[in-house]
Amino acid sequence: MTRARGGKHCETTALGVLLRHEGVELSEPMLFGLGAGLSFIYWDGKGLDFPFLGGRVKPFELTRTLADRLGLELDVRETASADKAWRNVTGALDAGRPVGLQLDSYHLEYFTSKVHFGGHVVAIEGYDAERARLVDTEQQGGAVTTGLASLAAARAERGPMTARNRSFTLALRGGLPDLRDVAAPAMAACASAFLHPPIANLGHRGIAKAAGLVPGWLARAERPEIQLPRASRMMELAGTGGALFRNLYRDFLGECADLLDDPGVRTARDRYAEAAAGWTEVAELVGAAGESGEAALLRQAGRLLEELARIEREAMGELARLAA
Repeated sequence: MTRARGGKHCETTALGVLLRHEGVELSEPMLFGLGAGLSFIYWDGKGLDFPFLGGRVKPFELTRTLADRLGLELDVRETASADKAWRNVTGALDAGRPVGLQLDSYHLEYFTSKVHFGGHVVAIEGYDAERARLVDTEQQGGAVTTGLASLAAARAERGPMTARNRSFTLALRGGLPDLRDVAAPAMAACASAFLHPPIANLGHRGIAKAAGLVPGWLARAERPEIQLPRASRMMELAGTGGALFRNLYRDFLGECADLLDDPGVRTARDRYAEAAAGWTEVAELVGAAGESGEAALLRQAGRLLEELARIEREAMGELARLAA
């Protein structure tokens, strides 16, 4: 089995485990960027006690895109049967292959924050009669364990972003393509989706929409002293709109700038360095507004979000020309 290694983001952490088993060593930013993982969504609606800000594409889309771009064999299993779901996993593990799992982190024993999130991804590397050995993010402990019952509950949970006991493996068939041949299309595809979203909640339009709505969050929240600091922590530590994914994409662009020796990619990298710092400031303002009740802090966050929409739009404009 591979050596457990926790990353910054759950899906790229799991992908790193599966690919290292195949002898493929790529940085976490490279996995995130080649999978065109960067995005943005502002979502509010029935069933949500507070708006959701997402800084990446929807769960598992990154995995599918990465596998397609690198020519990897992606074997995905889904079932409503708990017994079959476990056999899907143990069959691969018993053959010496790690497995990726999409699940609801709420049920995992090592998670101290009990919030339902059905788009969480981990890698499982082994098991015994009572516990499973997982690899999660560095923040969650990297190499961790959870009881088999809790794992089954996490995989079977239904709700937003969940999947039907989804498990998956990756296999390398032949060699990898030259990264210089796949980096530019990956950047161009991500830029196109970001610049031309189908609805106003997504991409740069979503950030601009957030700029107009975040100043009203004190009135939107039933318990702002709890909900705003929680949103701040999620933004900064979990990346649901904050700096985490912007930092990953900045580092991906840095690697690509060296690969391609392209000044436009370097410019985009610099813009995303600015954006990451700006998102950290937005998160701090949101948290402080919740603690103090000062609406002026949210208005300041809104103005900063307007600037971030511009910065990210300009950065993606540099990358969109790579489509040619």
